[in-house]
Amino acid sequence: MKRPLLSVVLLTLGCICCALRAWCTTVYNSPTLTIEPISSNTFVHISYLNSPTFGHVPCNGLVFIDQQEAIVYDTPIDNAAAAELIDWIENVKKCKIKAVIATHFHDDCIGGLEEFHKHKITSYASRATIASIKKKGGERPKRGFKNRLELKIGQQPTITQYYGPGHTLDNVVGYIPSENILFGGCLVKEMEAGKGNLEDADTEQWPFTIEKIKMQLPNLTVVVPGHGKWGDSELLDYTIALFSKQAK
Repeated sequence: MKRPLLSVVLLTLGCICCALRAWCTTVYNSPTLTIEPISSNTFVHISYLNSPTFGHVPCNGLVFIDQQEAIVYDTPIDNAAAAELIDWIENVKKCKIKAVIATHFHDDCIGGLEEFHKHKITSYASRATIASIKKKGGERPKRGFKNRLELKIGQQPTITQYYGPGHTLDNVVGYIPSENILFGGCLVKEMEAGKGNLEDADTEQWPFTIEKIKMQLPNLTVVVPGHGKWGDSELLDYTIALFSKQAK
């Protein structure tokens, strides 16, 4: 086989493999919602915000499942996408959604909350988040906590913790000990991301907040940011560097 032809064949096979890999790692896909697995028990749900400032923005949330129970971190961006996610968890995965947790007060965390309430799913957020939503208006989570919330899903604990201000003053993160996975939400940036929306941010304290997470959870397997591709603890290092004084 001549080299140019061989190159074309190899390139074509590579493209096919990449396409198949993408297809195999997406368990649900519609124009408004994508669900991708991190493990057999943990999934990232991705919905899409149309922002006049940042354009078409993919917004991440997390689903963790154990023994036919599920927890959701952050709702999809609106009620229609939330309905799709709820349907997938309940009717495809055959799980009861035990809780939905909003990690801060912005719409990419609570935009679909009304749909969860319609399905009588218990919602949680920090008291600071609930107060911020009350001030700006919008559907509010029903149950509040101060700095830490532990919920058992199936036989596994989940921990929601406030470490300090960053993207917002109220942002919390979710940790799944059995998977060693952190849902950082908008407190954590994907690799090579810009600073993003700083309207409600505390950029001075942001790197110190991330440092606290690193100290308490030093060996994370997966870190999921609020927007973009997940990775490992390098995302924490990148976020610290992005908001350090040297980066300003």
